[in-house]
Amino acid sequence: QVPLVESGGGLVQAGGSLRLSCAASGRSFSRNNMGWFRQAPGKEREFVAGINWSGGSTYYADSVKGRFTISRDNAKNVVYLRMSSLKPDDTAVYYCAADGTLYRGTFKDTAEVYDYWGQGTQVTVSS
Repeated sequence: QVPLVESGGGLVQAGGSLRLSCAASGRSFSRNNMGWFRQAPGKEREFVAGINWSGGSTYYADSVKGRFTISRDNAKNVVYLRMSSLKPDDTAVYYCAADGTLYRGTFKDTAEVYDYWGQGTQVTVSS
């Protein structure tokens, strides 16, 4: 069973917006820091945005700062990524992930600490 399920991807024109959702499946991740990563064809997976377990702190890659917003609803076990002013360079498969350490105090943006992953959702931005 895939622990995280992403949705909301699709095809959008440059300058448009999308909201991705990441729903927990089979367990709660309310005690885990969460992250969104993306991987474009021929490129390595990269960190996009993250949020700590309480939702009180958020983190962004420089490339998306000011355009993307991450949020979470622990009561619903869902994490969101609101993407605005999309660019063709944002085209990638977007993955949601949960840090394997509960209540980690120092947020980590490296994929190695994320033990739970979704299958990804494709985002394509046309010029």
